[in-house]
Amino acid sequence: MMSINKGKEIAEGSSIPATVAAAAVVVVGDQRNPPPLSRYESQKRRDWNTFGQYLRNQRPPVALSQCNANHVLEFLRYLDQFGKTKVHLQGCVFFGQPEPPGPCTCPLRQAWGSLDALIGRLRAAYEENGGLPETNPFASGSIRIYLREVRDSQAKARGIPYKKKKKKRIPLKANEVSSSFPIQQP
Repeated sequence: MMSINKGKEIAEGSSIPATVAAAAVVVVGDQRNPPPLSRYESQKRRDWNTFGQYLRNQRPPVALSQCNANHVLEFLRYLDQFGKTKVHLQGCVFFGQPEPPGPCTCPLRQAWGSLDALIGRLRAAYEENGGLPETNPFASGSIRIYLREVRDSQAKARGIPYKKKKKKRIPLKANEVSSSFPIQQP
């Protein structure tokens, strides 16, 4: 089927070298090695597995089908102990200062942005793993409220108000219609 001529291997009836053709068969035929996951997908899988482990470690263990927003809130509070963001308490002399001049004993917490991104990944992972959007505990209103409170308290502690990014508006030209539904004049 293949002829070998001093390193010039050609697959019969093809202009592709046999070594390249064989490699292509291995790559195409090898389903055990899927393409590597993106950074986001890897992080989402890791977060999902961590949350699942957290639920299994509860006493008594909590089945994913029994998980609710309270479990998610407890998980977020649990993660605070591993945080690296200094959040000054109300009585701290550095409260409200973006660049404190010295150390203090205020706790380290998870940054709001990290928690927000985590919830986004877990929300997506829940639905990818068979959960219904209507029952997604990561999409609960109480989670949004918690994240908003964390964001606001961390912004106050640093003395930097949170400002929502404004979407850039593209000005319309005079001859363009601003809406597909024209406003009717009376």
